[in-house]
Amino acid sequence: MKKLRIAFLFLTSFIILAAFKISPVKAEIVDIYGGIQNEYTYEEVVFITGKPIVFTGTSDDVKVTEKESKGKLTETYKITLEGPNGEKLTRNFTYVSDVTNYDQIGQSTANGEVTKYTEKIKIGNVTYELEDYQYSKGRITDKRPASDYFSGNVISRKTYVTNSKDDPETVVVNIESRSYGYENFWGATITQITDYEFQYDNGKIGYVQNKASTTKSRTLNYEENTPSLSSFDGGYAVISAANTISEYTYDLPKNSGNIDLDAEYMSRIERLIVPKFRDLSAHGAKDDIEKLYSLGILDDQSNFFSPNTPMQRYDFAIAIGKAVDLRVLEDKKSKKSTTSIFADVNRNEKDYNYLVTAVEKGIITGTEPNKFIPNGSLTRQQAATILVRALGLENKAPDPGYQTAYSDDAKISDYARDSVYVATELGLMSGSNGKFNPKGALTRAQASQIIMRFLEYLENDLQQNYRDDILFFQ
Repeated sequence: MKKLRIAFLFLTSFIILAAFKISPVKAEIVDIYGGIQNEYTYEEVVFITGKPIVFTGTSDDVKVTEKESKGKLTETYKITLEGPNGEKLTRNFTYVSDVTNYDQIGQSTANGEVTKYTEKIKIGNVTYELEDYQYSKGRITDKRPASDYFSGNVISRKTYVTNSKDDPETVVVNIESRSYGYENFWGATITQITDYEFQYDNGKIGYVQNKASTTKSRTLNYEENTPSLSSFDGGYAVISAANTISEYTYDLPKNSGNIDLDAEYMSRIERLIVPKFRDLSAHGAKDDIEKLYSLGILDDQSNFFSPNTPMQRYDFAIAIGKAVDLRVLEDKKSKKSTTSIFADVNRNEKDYNYLVTAVEKGIITGTEPNKFIPNGSLTRQQAATILVRALGLENKAPDPGYQTAYSDDAKISDYARDSVYVATELGLMSGSNGKFNPKGALTRAQASQIIMRFLEYLENDLQQNYRDDILFFQ
């Protein structure tokens, strides 16, 4: 199979602010037809005649709306497209899904069917009109603090009849589709694989497989400041963009082959604040520290970062909360608690609500009953535990009773063993000289490097796993 053309691009404008108030835009694929789109155009390949025809339209010709109310998710599609030789396609569907939330385990399901449909495809003097449409789809979403993970399936059967009075033709299309995706504050990818079987009146059968993927992410670029008399040498900019790629592989009675499509969204740029620490000039973690400060994940008011001093538990917890965009906006209608979540943490402490949310989502726990020891030094095993809990990947560790590959495995606390194993496997943390040193304290510089690796995982590693690994290696 011919490889898809890869374009490492993104979805739409994301302005990164220190307060992290902007919600990420969803990465979605328009239904199960493998269409691609950007701000201006939409393309889709149709095989109803036994040969591929590329239909196109503007962004105004493809309208998709979603509305959720009282446990019902209603999706409406209105699509009008044209082919290269005047062909016309109109498609209008409404899907209604029952949404069930399982808040105790952080999951939700959406299972639904089509409630209304019309579709006509006019090719020359022949019009294929949808006579019958059966559609069933289901989706499961696992909502973890740092990222949502989801998977879905669709089974469908479409029956078309031509407008010929003398010799009408019937074409039946059986469709099976499966999708995989994730979404977090730093990126999102959904990859969909769809198989179509075309049954014609003459008994012949054709097959089409479509692989489509849409992705978004963000990258930090360092921009030098050319003037020598400027007050700063340079700073970081966030480049945001998105793309959709799609490949059709077809084996039809009249011909076979491959068609590749891709669409890019316009990239956007946002400049960030410039850090001015005076004690980082020769430090190996300088770039990581300055990136986190520019993003607002670290928030130090002093001109001195003190990279070699221990990272405090409170500061790390708040940094992770900001890194994964934990929502801390208060509901004005709710009654505010007058009691701190931990006895040794002042509820008026800066960014306190990030800690509350982290505790509520299971990322953070105390070290003893009702205490957090906020000014205590953060250990390596504590950092690993926080990172893996945020990802919700503790279950990726082996069955109980295993040992890690570290020579000081016996020194790893029971509560942290799974997280140390998973953090190592994911490349978030590593040991030295065969040891993990689980109870060793992390410096502020080391903690900064780990947080940056964590963000790179959310941005790059997940995208690799959910797009390239599925499209090219399965």
